[in-house]
Amino acid sequence: MAQKPQDEPRRKLISAARRSRRHLPFWLPPALFLTDPQRTPDPVSVAENLPAGWGILYRHFGARHSVWQARQLADIANKRGLALLVSADPDLAIEVGAAGVHWPYARRHEARKWRDRFDLMSISAHGRAELQKIDARVFDAALVSTVFPSNSPSAAAPMGPHTLRCLSRQSALPIYGLGGINSRNAASISDAAGLAAIEGIRDPFRS
Repeated sequence: MAQKPQDEPRRKLISAARRSRRHLPFWLPPALFLTDPQRTPDPVSVAENLPAGWGILYRHFGARHSVWQARQLADIANKRGLALLVSADPDLAIEVGAAGVHWPYARRHEARKWRDRFDLMSISAHGRAELQKIDARVFDAALVSTVFPSNSPSAAAPMGPHTLRCLSRQSALPIYGLGGINSRNAASISDAAGLAAIEGIRDPFRS
């Protein structure tokens, strides 16, 4: 059987995620697939191929079909053993039975009242200063960016894998590297962080 173009990138990501799993708490997924209405218009086709134990971070940014799509992802997550987090929308997370919520750094104080409602809560952090201000009693993990050059319009200058590893050692929370993570560079951070990506996971795992 001919090898598909995404087979090798998929294999590399799975290998890197296994390495991440060794140092993350057992309840955290080793890799998170981030959705985006523009960059991942069909997240379901990716979710259906993710390895068991991985996670989906659904970001709808107010899209009209968000409830319908979140329900689809929740159904796939339940069937395949994935962890679904909904970004910045705890009401939608409750409605579809998601495992948790991901919070923007600016809304970190609002998250406190939701701690007992969800199994998982993650938060964004851009660098050391924000990471140090996050309450580890409220959140389970932080998504730290920007690690590598990224296509995201909000991406900052890349910090590189060495800085990310330093932040991991200093952080009270487990961290995920975000920003330009893909099959070519995931192994360079997987000894210190979980993996979080949009295209870097989308491309190898979409149908």
